[in-house]
Amino acid sequence: MTSRTSRTLPLELLGWRVRLRTLTEDDYDEWHGVRERNRDWLMPWEPRPAGAPPAPEDRGSFVARCAARERERQLGTGYGFGIFVDGQLVGEITLSSIQRGPFQNAFIGYWVDQGRAGQGLVPEATVTVLRFAFEELGLHRVEIAIVPRNRASRRVVEKLGLREESVAQRYLEIDGHWEDHVRYAVTSEEWVQRRDELLLQWLHKR
Repeated sequence: MTSRTSRTLPLELLGWRVRLRTLTEDDYDEWHGVRERNRDWLMPWEPRPAGAPPAPEDRGSFVARCAARERERQLGTGYGFGIFVDGQLVGEITLSSIQRGPFQNAFIGYWVDQGRAGQGLVPEATVTVLRFAFEELGLHRVEIAIVPRNRASRRVVEKLGLREESVAQRYLEIDGHWEDHVRYAVTSEEWVQRRDELLLQWLHKR
């Protein structure tokens, strides 16, 4: 696996078609363009309390967000990546809420440009992050929680064959409404069992 883990350089993870890289201020114009173009596609699925405005997307807020992600990386509590294909930013994927001790757990979240949906880029990015989570970070469990009617996001975990655990009722406030979420999970034991299959299907196509 190819990665750069220096604290002074962006962190990169390589898949087959995707390159995952921590975002910096230099990515703002491209990031903002993708977000603006996909506003109607993304907004219905984003966490936000009732009555709260959408998260600001100006340059200053983006820079502050990148700095917060870098602090999380330094603390080992979270990792956020832009998803790049042929040098173009097409989405984001995060490994967040990392907890150590006896839990060793984290959550994956993702979004992708609507024009790139259905091309297998997010499943590939997810496998790339799972490999990083289990093989470099030594986590034991990774979860993905999805609003049941979000078919595009659920298709990602279905393509990967991740284990569905339960439905958590009124789990998270999405676009001002407390939404149920279907919870999917994979443990390090399951990763060991399925590693070769997942890597062959999603990453070893060079």
